[in-house]
This record gives sequence, C-alpha cells and structure tokens, in this order.
Amino acid sequence: MTDAAELKRRTADLLAAHPPATTARLDFLKARFDAGLAWVHYPEGLGGLGAPRSLQAVVDAELEAAGAPDNDARRNGIGLGMAAPTILKYGTEEQKQRFLRPLWTGEEVWCQLFSEPGAGSDLAALGTRAVRESGGEWVVNGQKVWTSGAHNARWAILIARTDPDVPKHAGITYFLCDMTDPGVDVRPLRQITGEAEFNEVFLTDVRIPDSHRLGAIGDGWRVAQTTLNNERVAIGGMRLPREGGMIGPVAKTWRERPELRTHDLHQRLLKLWVESEVARLTAERLRQQLVAGQPGPEGAGMKLAFARLNQEISGLEVELRGAEGLLYDDWTMRRPELVDFTGRDAGYRYLRSKGNSIEGGTSEVLLNIVAERVLGLPAEPRTDKDVAWKDLSR
Repeated sequence: MTDAAELKRRTADLLAAHPPATTARLDFLKARFDAGLAWVHYPEGLGGLGAPRSLQAVVDAELEAAGAPDNDARRNGIGLGMAAPTILKYGTEEQKQRFLRPLWTGEEVWCQLFSEPGAGSDLAALGTRAVRESGGEWVVNGQKVWTSGAHNARWAILIARTDPDVPKHAGITYFLCDMTDPGVDVRPLRQITGEAEFNEVFLTDVRIPDSHRLGAIGDGWRVAQTTLNNERVAIGGMRLPREGGMIGPVAKTWRERPELRTHDLHQRLLKLWVESEVARLTAERLRQQLVAGQPGPEGAGMKLAFARLNQEISGLEVELRGAEGLLYDDWTMRRPELVDFTGRDAGYRYLRSKGNSIEGGTSEVLLNIVAERVLGLPAEPRTDKDVAWKDLSR
C-alpha cells in the first residue's frame, strides 16, 4: 500500500530529476504523470499508483511548496472532471493509453456534446444520429448546444442515437469525437454577460471510427451517467478554502466598505456566509466519500446548493454596492478559455450566476434526482418509458 511517506519520497525524486526552475512546464507535467503523481488513485501507467484518493493532497502540497507548475485544471475542467473518469471506467486499454496523458497535461482540451435544442432537461430524448457503415465507421449528423469551451477543444465526449426503434434510453451510444474532423462546425453563443463561453455545434457527416466508441453499442445512457455524476460533483463539490468562491468578494467588500453596511444586509450576509461554509464542508465530505467508490446522486444535491447560493450571494453583492453594483466592466464579445467568477466585477458575477441553475443539469431536474434517488420518493409517472424513440411526439 502506498502511504504518505512513500508519496513524499516519490515527489522528492520527481523534483530532483526535473527541477521546476529549469524544466519546461509541459516536460514537468509529463514527467509527473509518468511518475504516477497526476491522479494517485488511478492505476499505475495511467497517471497513478493505485493509492487512496485522499493522498493526492500530500503530493499537491509538496509540489506547490516547491513551486512546481500545475496543469491549469480550470482550463480543462470537462476533460479532467468528466471525460477522464468515464474513459477510465469504460475505455479500452488502448483508449486509456491514448487519451489520459495528454488530457491531464492539458495538451488536449475536451468539451461535452450532450445537450441539444430539443433535449436538454430530457437528455435521453436526443436526436443526433450515428449510423454505422459497412466498414465500421460511424457517420454522425445532428446539433448540440450549450457546449462550454468547444472553441478551444481538441476532443469531445459525445452521445448519439444509434437505434431509433427502441425506447429512448436504450438506443444511445457514447463516442469520443475529434473536434478537428471535417463536418464539425462550432459557432459562438453570446450570453447575457457579453461573452461566448458557450457554443452550438453542428455535426454534418462526421466520421468516427468504431475504436472511438466508449462502451457497448446502445449502452451510452449508462456510460453517460458516470459522466453526469462526475459533472455534478465537479461543479458543486469543488475544493475551496474558507470564504472561497462567491462569498469571498462580498465578505471582503463588507470589511473594507463600512459605509455600505445596513442591519438588513448584515443579517443576510451572515446567513449566506454560514450556508456557504456548510456547503464547503459538505463538499469536502462528499469528496472523502469518493475515495470509497464512484460518485452517486449526492452530487446533484451539492450542485443544487451551488446554484442557489451563487445566485443569492451575487444578488446581495449588487445590493451591497448600491449604484456602483449596477456598473459593468466590459461588454466586449469574447470567447474565453475559462470562466473566472471572482476575477471580474459584481455585475459579471450577478449575470453569470443565472446560468448556474441551468448548466450541469437544471435545478428542476436535479430536484427530481434528489427526490427519487437520494430520498427514495416515488418516481413521477413516465408514459414514454416503453415507447420506441421514433414513435415519440416531438
């Protein structure tokens, strides 16, 4: 069993062989992956050592103290938080060897081709078609929407309908799509913030080799559940210090601007501060539970809390700042590489947080998941459960 002392020794060996001050950033990240110190809980040869997940913090602390570069996780959040665990669980050995290393180092950024104009909350109703040709290749046609970071992505996780003659959940297959292939058309979607971090993606006769299928044909919905569960944990269960995230800028303004304070705002700030701390500690407990297995539906509850708190806190911040809270720093249409909630002004945080209750699963759908899968309440009646997808009204 690899313990903390062994990980510290391996980290020291890495630093001695590849001093951060004189080693190129990408070379250091590749060496770290090869040493099994990228994801210590992953298998040997895939960036890990088969160690307990909780020991990752030991490695991270040693490398941070030494000034070593990180892999800029926010830039490739979909790849690291969603694609990687899905590939690890369902991928072939060839797929794991091909994709995990450049994914972790950030050489290849990933996006998620799931939601469609007519299949967002009801994702299983998706209509993008993948038809297998005699030579084994799949030809994909359809449209995806709300695709974060597609303009920067090299690869995508994609679900498409491969059998319209069976109920909607049964006829879906999961693929790894090359975003540079002919027929992939990425178009910006400008948001209320002025930016276009989201995109719509049109797929026209895109050819995907069967070697880039993840899981069995028709088993895409089950594979996608691994992705979605990890997505909710990645969004709602991210590791934060005390007063990290949205609550930080509000608390800072409160301390530095006493002239803005009122009794009512004070009471609301105290309430939200406590709720933010509860959410932070609950997320820590959820991450500890992950050490023992795969994420479950509990991540839906964390993502619900994340969306509600962000919207309430950003609304309080605008009110606290008064007239200056109505100002906005820049409406320029940009296509950013990452979303930085705390790096811009209060107006940006207020507008951007409106999307938190939509992205990663709408709050309404997540409430159903919590009710049915966490609390064990009766499921809502579903009239389309045994109806072939092609016979559904659309």
